[in-house]
Amino acid sequence: MTAEGKLVLAEAETGDVLLRVAQGAGMPLEGTCEGQMACSTCHVIVSPDWFDRLEPASMDEEDMLDLAAGVARTSRLSCQIALTDDLDGLEVRIPGVSRDMQIG
Repeated sequence: MTAEGKLVLAEAETGDVLLRVAQGAGMPLEGTCEGQMACSTCHVIVSPDWFDRLEPASMDEEDMLDLAAGVARTSRLSCQIALTDDLDGLEVRIPGVSRDMQIG
């Protein structure tokens, strides 16, 4: 879901990373570090119904989330969410303070 509340559906294969799927769907997630957990530009807020189904965040991811704007209890870095069959239908929201520097 966009920061404005628009629902965007995207197709993914098992093993895809949420960041790449979201970018492919035109979502404004920069992913500056290309999944190396050196930034928080791919921060998303996971729906509470789905949050506990994800693998727990690593300490490095938690450290990066501390730098993210608009962080919430269910915040995650989309580069760290590997999609599985169990996550079919996963719902995330892009924070309202998200900015993709590649768009301008």
